[in-house]
Amino acid sequence: MAATGLVAFSFAAQAQMQPCAPVVPANNFLGIRTIRLWPGDAPQATGKACEDTPTLTIFDPPSWSENGSAVVILPGGGYENLAAIHEGREVADWFTSLGFRAFVLSYRLSSHGYLLPVPLLDARRAIQTVRARSADYHIDPNRIVAIGFSAGGHLAALAATQPVPGKPDADDPIDRASSRPDYLVLGYPWIGAISSDTSHLSYCKSFNVMDRCEALRLAYSPDLFVTKDTPPTFLFHTFNDETVPVEQGMRFYEALLKAGVPSEMHIFANGHHGVGLGGTDPALEQWPVLLENWLQAQGLLATKPVTAKP
Repeated sequence: MAATGLVAFSFAAQAQMQPCAPVVPANNFLGIRTIRLWPGDAPQATGKACEDTPTLTIFDPPSWSENGSAVVILPGGGYENLAAIHEGREVADWFTSLGFRAFVLSYRLSSHGYLLPVPLLDARRAIQTVRARSADYHIDPNRIVAIGFSAGGHLAALAATQPVPGKPDADDPIDRASSRPDYLVLGYPWIGAISSDTSHLSYCKSFNVMDRCEALRLAYSPDLFVTKDTPPTFLFHTFNDETVPVEQGMRFYEALLKAGVPSEMHIFANGHHGVGLGGTDPALEQWPVLLENWLQAQGLLATKPVTAKP
């Protein structure tokens, strides 16, 4: 990279170190800090408050266990709020215990007026940021996992099926990186969020866009955009989820099968919506173990020298 590019990148990185709405307070001793996704106003921002400012909260693994893998975590909350603890912080702690560097995304919410595709812009930028700054974060830019739960699962699936390739000639170094995650993990994903069917939770009803629902459905239903290039995927859902029917997760899995994408799905008999890492059901509590086995099979738990370029 030319010297001018290094200067521009350094300036952008410094400007980003302005936390807003962190998942947890910054604590350098514990390896926790929050950065803005954009150094100035985010695209389509309507204000300058924390709710207008998407951020990444970074959790470092213990130095003796880091393995060069990264995970971008998208908490759920129905696009109305963020389940920042049980689908954010707790998930980050679980991944760092395996040697990952974890990044929890605080994306802009439709309840604050940011309808799709704005949250998708934030998700793409988060993955681009992690990949573009992989050397800073001591990670391999080809070992980035995106994990999302519920609405965050819908958003993670959108990011995986509608990535941007990056612009090699962009002035912003982050815009030069691809937004495609290398692996995808979905927990009880709200795949059918964009629906005029109000017998279950409906994005269109929640945000009063029923008049545009069909157009939104065609544009932002992840199962419609699965291709052979969709990342390898791990999914889990529960049979008695009354908020997001299990059929929605199955719909995405069937699209993966049809496209020939290596994928794995687990359906548990019991468990309410929003279980996070488990709950009180002994069978459901095993899903993180199954995920760890899957991550191991992908080679993501093995320590790897970081030599690849973003």
